[in-house]
Amino acid sequence: MTNVTIARSIRSSSTSAVSLLVVAAAALTGCGSSDSSDGKDPLKGDAAKAGTVVVGSNNFPESILLADIYGEALKSKGIKVSYKLNIGSRETTYGLIKNGTITVLPEYNGALLAYLDAKAAPQSVEETNQAISAKLDSKLSLLEPSEAQDKDAVAVNEATAAKYDLTTKSAIGDLAAVAKDLVIGGSPEFQTRQQGLKGLKSVYGLDFKSFKALDAGGRLTVTALQKNNIQAADVFTTDPTISKNKFVVLQDPKNLFGFENVTPLTYRSGLPAAGVSVLNDVSSKLDTETLVKLNGDVQNGGKDPLDVAKNWLSSAGLS
Repeated sequence: MTNVTIARSIRSSSTSAVSLLVVAAAALTGCGSSDSSDGKDPLKGDAAKAGTVVVGSNNFPESILLADIYGEALKSKGIKVSYKLNIGSRETTYGLIKNGTITVLPEYNGALLAYLDAKAAPQSVEETNQAISAKLDSKLSLLEPSEAQDKDAVAVNEATAAKYDLTTKSAIGDLAAVAKDLVIGGSPEFQTRQQGLKGLKSVYGLDFKSFKALDAGGRLTVTALQKNNIQAADVFTTDPTISKNKFVVLQDPKNLFGFENVTPLTYRSGLPAAGVSVLNDVSSKLDTETLVKLNGDVQNGGKDPLDVAKNWLSSAGLS
């Protein structure tokens, strides 16, 4: 398995260029790259050095941005931090935080619960986190959730919306009669998850013409939707490209995609008590509106996520 390491010095250049490198590597290897100070493959599961908090991320831009936010907040309070970024999907990162390779991972509580217990159907944020705690490995701890939510959603492109009279008030279930004519795209994992094709069929009765494996709401998915290579896609609701490309996000009245609050997941013994307080303070000031803006700065504005993270922490009085 080939590994591509993106050092901090490289990330000071154009974010779009870095994103192209990441996407190309992911398409060729089937796994993400990492941002690691020692240049080692994060998938080998090397234990974190004593006294160092290792902040990891999944393989999409917002996860990297959030990792920078939480990691730089810890650094500003004198905690030694290293990064392993853009590793891969939850199926990989959960194993790495469980064995202590990663100390902190920005998570989304609803998606994490779906991974741990596909049958869970919580009705609130509190129930979501309680259900996670009941299933979580004993070495791990879920910290306080932020108000920021980035939910999976089904979106159609402008042409498909016009063809079938779909608007932002339309529901996912409105695709039931036409799904057989549509190709839907998303990450490979979306094909097998309950919060994916399984749930779209069992909850909304959708049988799509086919599924195209792309990436987790990233450049490949957006481009395919733009070019009508796919007509529907799994997107993230804080993605600034939604409005830019006039994609139409469909309502989820049956709450298939649940609650998706940004919440730090931690390896208990690797994070000092002071670090817990720092991360909870960050979460207390992070809301959806802020996350959409920060994503826009990175994905539309071409800014380095590390710089965006540092600037926001400073403006919010967190560094």
